[in-house]
Amino acid sequence: MFSTPCIPCRTRLAGFVCHAAMLCIISAAAAAADYPLRPVRIIIGFPPGGATDLVSRLMAPKYVEIFKQQFIVDNRSGANGVIGSDLAAKAAPDGHTIHLATIGTLVISPAITRVPYDPIKDFAPISQAVALQNIFIVHPTLPAKSLKEMIALAKAKPGALNFATSGQGSPGHLAGELFKSMARVNIVHVPYKGGGPALIDLVAGHVEIFVAVISTAVPQVKAGKARALAVTGGKRAAALPDVPTVAETGIKGYEATNWYGYVAPADTPRPIIERLHKETVAILNMTDVREALLSRGIEAAPSSPAEFAAYIRAESAKWGKVIKQTGIKGEG
Repeated sequence: MFSTPCIPCRTRLAGFVCHAAMLCIISAAAAAADYPLRPVRIIIGFPPGGATDLVSRLMAPKYVEIFKQQFIVDNRSGANGVIGSDLAAKAAPDGHTIHLATIGTLVISPAITRVPYDPIKDFAPISQAVALQNIFIVHPTLPAKSLKEMIALAKAKPGALNFATSGQGSPGHLAGELFKSMARVNIVHVPYKGGGPALIDLVAGHVEIFVAVISTAVPQVKAGKARALAVTGGKRAAALPDVPTVAETGIKGYEATNWYGYVAPADTPRPIIERLHKETVAILNMTDVREALLSRGIEAAPSSPAEFAAYIRAESAKWGKVIKQTGIKGEG
């Protein structure tokens, strides 16, 4: 039998525990003061050319200016961003790996398939970064000048039209399936491994419709290589103010908004999370950054770590219901 420690022993033990806890706090604070000690990797789960890549490469130089250390964008595409998110979740929690996560990897994919990480427990939220819309664009040869005309064409030829997205279970896929359900049309989903490859095929005429992230589509629309029919959010996009929302075209109540946000591996020291949050918000509030984002239809949307964590939970509940209603399935 173990005997109960005497009062002096318990006092010394409590003192030791308090001392150890204080050392941990001091160590974490010191780590934050010296942070970063080496280049920081920004993992994104999609190939170059897409919106996550655009946002990351716009912000990376600003991090470099502030932290006086390299911030390197690391494209790890595959499984609609899940490969990149899994890599980030399993990285050392020392602040030298951060991740631009998406609604797809934190909300949609975990709801439709088994992912190798827990979107809540395995990440420490830093800040939401941006909010952006998807947009329905079509090849210029498609005989549809509006979303209403596209719906009529789809109803006249059920299953004949196809729509591309950046991947199975992507925000574009979700937006497309919600549209199909509410418009009561049959168009065939064609998933790609990122928005860049899908856009290439849309411009080449290999697919008729692309439910794209708006930042990917804006240059092609302005160049006349694609025709914009409608944006998926609750309001028109500043980058393409003449393009109506899906709801404006007659599908009342339709809305599907996309977003990205910065996270770090769970157990990253709190002082480092707080420093990253402070500087991320500062960058997102810079006038040149906001203007560069808006020119591509993206809105800066910084938040506190707690606000971002709550938003992820709320979005999971909201879109979980939509996924059940539309029957979206994951890859494989």
